[in-house]
Amino acid sequence: MAEMNNPNNGSSKSKSAFRRKVLSTRVDLTPMVDLGFLLITFFIITTTMSQANALKFIMPDESGDPMNIKETGALTLMPADNGKVYFYEGQLDPSKFQVTNLKDMRQLIMDKKQRTKDKDFFVVIKPADSSSYGDLVKVLDEMKINEVKRYAIARIEEGELALLR
Repeated sequence: MAEMNNPNNGSSKSKSAFRRKVLSTRVDLTPMVDLGFLLITFFIITTTMSQANALKFIMPDESGDPMNIKETGALTLMPADNGKVYFYEGQLDPSKFQVTNLKDMRQLIMDKKQRTKDKDFFVVIKPADSSSYGDLVKVLDEMKINEVKRYAIARIEEGELALLR
């Protein structure tokens, strides 16, 4: 482990009696390095690697009573393929059916929110079959960013599917 080197170069006793001898020490660090590698190996083996976190998406049970919302405060968003978002306000009317993209959706939500009372504002999100999971997450992010308190995810209906085609 550690050893002391005492060089004996033939010095006389009388000179060294007044001076203190300086002994050099040499520390062998090999066991410390071995211990370090053993600890690193132990922690690498026993540590679990980080697992991917996925957003679990659970749809509500459809057996309950339908929720009544005011037609003037309803905004329906339907994310589709290629970043398109189809939307309409109130009840489904083919003349009011419009399209925007994910980037302009924020302004659309803010405009509708300003024109509507807080208690009446409600967003219905109906993802199309052609939309990606990422597009749905972007729409949900916009709900959080714009502080939309009341929104729901519903299944797309046949009349809306016909308009999407």
